Amino acid sequence: MPENPVIGVVSDTHGYYDPALDRLLAGVVHIVHAGDVGTLDVLERLAALAPLTAVAGNVDLPSFGDSLPWETEVEVAGLRLIVCHIGHSLMGRHDPVAEGYDVVISGHSHRAAVEWRDGVLFLNPGSAGRARFGKGRSLALVEVVDGRPEPRIVALG
Repeated sequence: MPENPVIGVVSDTHGYYDPALDRLLAGVVHIVHAGDVGTLDVLERLAALAPLTAVAGNVDLPSFGDSLPWETEVEVAGLRLIVCHIGHSLMGRHDPVAEGYDVVISGHSHRAAVEWRDGVLFLNPGSAGRARFGKGRSLALVEVVDGRPEPRIVALG
């Protein structure tokens, strides 16, 4: 594992795979897709770059059925992550601070956000799909430095 491993985080691709993801996610140790995938080929292309964890979003449920979980957790580079598509639905079932998560990842809003609550990173990478709702497009890169997540939002053209 690299000295400062990087986790790539995307959401809301809605079936669109931006070719810039190949370059931006090159060398990451893991990729997380926080739902509204759209089509399986998006996941296949991401999985070709790095190990992948993905959840279903609200628009995925009819087409993906049970093939993607609604929420999941994974440990990457010593960090405990919990992932879902709609953050407020997760908060109704979990207390990430009390449960000892390091990072909470969600999507849905198409708006990138980085928030710290009691030492836990709450991260929304924004939308990596085609521009919708007049919002910009982005992804997140989370560098793990001395066991702590350091997020960076990266704009997509």
